[in-house]
Amino acid sequence: MNITCSHKMVLTEVHKLESEEDVAVALASYIYKLSGKFTASGTFSVVLSGGTLINTLRKLTEHPYVSSIRWSKWLIFFLDERVVPLDHPDSNFKLAYDGFLSKVPIPESNIYPIKENLSPEEAADEYEQRLKHLVTKNKLKASPATGFAKFDLMLVGMGPEGHVASLFCWHFQRFEKKKWVTFITDSPKPPPNRITFTLPLINSASHVAMAVTGEDAADAVKMALGKHANDHYPLPVQKVSPELSLTWFLDKEATSEL
Repeated sequence: MNITCSHKMVLTEVHKLESEEDVAVALASYIYKLSGKFTASGTFSVVLSGGTLINTLRKLTEHPYVSSIRWSKWLIFFLDERVVPLDHPDSNFKLAYDGFLSKVPIPESNIYPIKENLSPEEAADEYEQRLKHLVTKNKLKASPATGFAKFDLMLVGMGPEGHVASLFCWHFQRFEKKKWVTFITDSPKPPPNRITFTLPLINSASHVAMAVTGEDAADAVKMALGKHANDHYPLPVQKVSPELSLTWFLDKEATSEL
């Protein structure tokens, strides 16, 4: 079942699919079409998150996509990252590299991991300054509305309590307005040190795809999309509102409470 609605000029589509496999298939088709649109005239800036999202991208590494996408035009960034070495088991970069990036021919120079051997605050500031430099050099677009970097597509997962990136319900970083990238030192799940895109940067993107699967996400999906969504103290996921479109890809288990 697919639902389409418009809220504050943002096109929101909700794809309710039967299984995680169906989510992976639908997500690959969606990304393929967007990639074709953007790479026809320039680069395609894509932001990856960690968790199960990387595995859900697996169809892109298979026929027909792996041989038909213009991978050399992709630019890869990271929605949030654990402040650990890039080869550490907790690294989102390592997760993305092992499960996706090593299987597609994106040039290494087009992949932007965090810088190692910095404190969380230093790592967040360095990544923000790098993004600003890319905007200055016209390698990334800027949003006319906000002045923040305007990524073409952000691929986002959601935690069971409704967090996105490393913006947690009980952390003040979810209310950040000025910074592009911020940091935390007390993540509820290890490792505690992380950097994360802020909501203003997330919402400056053209398109956000929210891929959510599994029964443990059902309560948060209900709060985000159900009739009684909490508007007084919204979950971080409810504050995601990109400039053009927000597309949800949900399996049957994730929608079991709707």
